[in-house]
Amino acid sequence: MTGAIAQVGFGYWGPNLARNLNALVGERWRYLVELSAERQEKASALYPTTKVTDDFDAVLADPEVSAVIISTPAATHAPLARRCLDAGKHVFVEKPLALSIDDAASLAQTADQRGLILMVGHTFEFVPAVRKMKELVDEGEIGDVLYLHSQRLNLGRIQSDINAFWSIGPHDVSVANYLLGSSPEWVAARGARYLHANIEDVMFVTVGYPSGVMAHMHVSWLDPSKTRRTTVVGSKKMLVYDDMDAEAKLKIFDKGADRLEADAYGAWQYRLRDGAMSVPSLAMIEPLSAELQHFVDCVDSGTRPEVDGWSGVRTVAVLEAVDRSLRADGQQVAVRSLMGLSR
Repeated sequence: MTGAIAQVGFGYWGPNLARNLNALVGERWRYLVELSAERQEKASALYPTTKVTDDFDAVLADPEVSAVIISTPAATHAPLARRCLDAGKHVFVEKPLALSIDDAASLAQTADQRGLILMVGHTFEFVPAVRKMKELVDEGEIGDVLYLHSQRLNLGRIQSDINAFWSIGPHDVSVANYLLGSSPEWVAARGARYLHANIEDVMFVTVGYPSGVMAHMHVSWLDPSKTRRTTVVGSKKMLVYDDMDAEAKLKIFDKGADRLEADAYGAWQYRLRDGAMSVPSLAMIEPLSAELQHFVDCVDSGTRPEVDGWSGVRTVAVLEAVDRSLRADGQQVAVRSLMGLSR
């Protein structure tokens, strides 16, 4: 056992983090900070060896606490993470890292300057199916990536502080960045407000990457079916990751359109290819557990996490551009460059 760990927040997502943290590190999990008396009582009953408190200052002052996990409302992520870094603690913060690229970059820079671990909760990068997709893309198994299409839909959870894309869109942005190994250049976004007067609950976002690759992302809190699906279309093969499919989360389709010689009139001809579909074997692990284990391992070894602070900054840059496109009635806007900000 090296340093103790604290968790801040036991609201919507906090219980999932707590369950995994308890299983992974046991009594090394020293504190749970929660302001709600009702949630404090619930947490104390579930985890009697962890001290449940509302005194965040006391946690930061404990020299034996080496790392803090933050699972609180989005607007509090940057201020709380800043206090942790200033206190010399390693930090894991749920997405989004911050509500502005400037705040996000400041956190990433501070962590680098002070030799601290800063990791962002882009959980879907730890999904075995997504990892396999990355392997297939990098190895050229699907040819050149042409475009991506993702859907993240449900009836709830409806938030009132951030729009649907800030809430659930970071997952799709981080997955697209991860699969393509690059940052986007532009976005075009349209949204609708059906449940709130000032907050979009349904959004359609197109993201442009280098070499003409596009990713279209549809997110909604107002849909009859829970959907978590990402399609990657390549020049040779196509991939479909369906998180709601218990038996075949990833399918590989040997489908495509092969270009033939031009006909007598100079028009190009195409032969449609409809080959076999295969389902690769995937590890049966909980992505959140793998994510937290990775954070703990990085804290203990001093290794930079795969999903570091700059990964969070790149995602926030897209979210900011989406907001600018919304205000511009869906016009294409450039994603702010991180030149001069990143390490």
